[in-house]
Amino acid sequence: MKKTIWLLLDNRMGSVNAIKGVVQNLPADGFDIAEKQINYNFLAKLPNWIKGASLLGVTADSKKNLTPPFPDLVIAASRRTAPVALWIKKKSGGKTKTVQILHPGPGVRLCDFDAIFVPEHDKNKEYCANMVYTIGSPTRTNLQTMKEAKEKWEKVFDYLPRPWTMVIVGGAVKGKPLSMDNAEGFAKEVINLKKEIGGSILITDSRRTGEKARNKIMSLLKDIPAYTFLWGEKKENPYMGYLACADNILVSGDSVSMTCDACGTGKPVYIYCGHNWLTPKQYRFVKSLYDNGYAVSCLDGDKNKFKGGKCLNVAAEVAKKIETMLK
Repeated sequence: MKKTIWLLLDNRMGSVNAIKGVVQNLPADGFDIAEKQINYNFLAKLPNWIKGASLLGVTADSKKNLTPPFPDLVIAASRRTAPVALWIKKKSGGKTKTVQILHPGPGVRLCDFDAIFVPEHDKNKEYCANMVYTIGSPTRTNLQTMKEAKEKWEKVFDYLPRPWTMVIVGGAVKGKPLSMDNAEGFAKEVINLKKEIGGSILITDSRRTGEKARNKIMSLLKDIPAYTFLWGEKKENPYMGYLACADNILVSGDSVSMTCDACGTGKPVYIYCGHNWLTPKQYRFVKSLYDNGYAVSCLDGDKNKFKGGKCLNVAAEVAKKIETMLK
């Protein structure tokens, strides 16, 4: 009989993609996997030391999907799904094993999780023996997804001159908008790169970019041949196609998930950090990528000598641990 796994998916796409990336690395047809959509009410903002192992902050519709028989294992990501995972374990009488991706934050009994995978830039947070440190977080970028996306999208971009540079624009950090100075600085680095190597861009942005910063960047890049997909556009999202087809990638360092996506391709990745934009935690993250050979700064005068080749794949590491736990 197949082992069962529940995936706790909420409205945070970085967390959702981290979980789905792990699942993609599990053996095909090896497990019965069910997605459990977790929606929140106003109580979700309460700290985890109040919520504990509970469904406090979860909507009634979501609770209806969390009924016995409980699974052999549950995967959660982010702070808000951690109490849900621990509630499932408690209700199962401890039979359900729990895997937490990303640090669940203060107030949670870390020892109640069977495994916690935490990016090493969060080493300053509370630690327990069942915690595994990783470089970055899991993503959906792997050889198979890249192969499929390339077959689908390469012909769509074929009219554009090579090399193709994927441009990934982040945005606001902790409520602080992307400044016009950093938007302009980011665009200028794209322009400088294209002056050096030619070709075109495959550009996308984030919900956090903001209209003013987006417009500023796009106005500065208007003379570069481009395929664009901007936040809110009503057409098929080419994001995975960008990752698969790009010859190199320029990404802002404010998003762990998007930057890990880029570093999972094995292609040359150049990171833009801007001025007074990133948090100390984000700088630690970016430095870990530099130190381990996954990326270089876009300001590095020798960046064009960086040929990539090293693929970041935290999802495979997590999947291997899950297989071991369910044997």
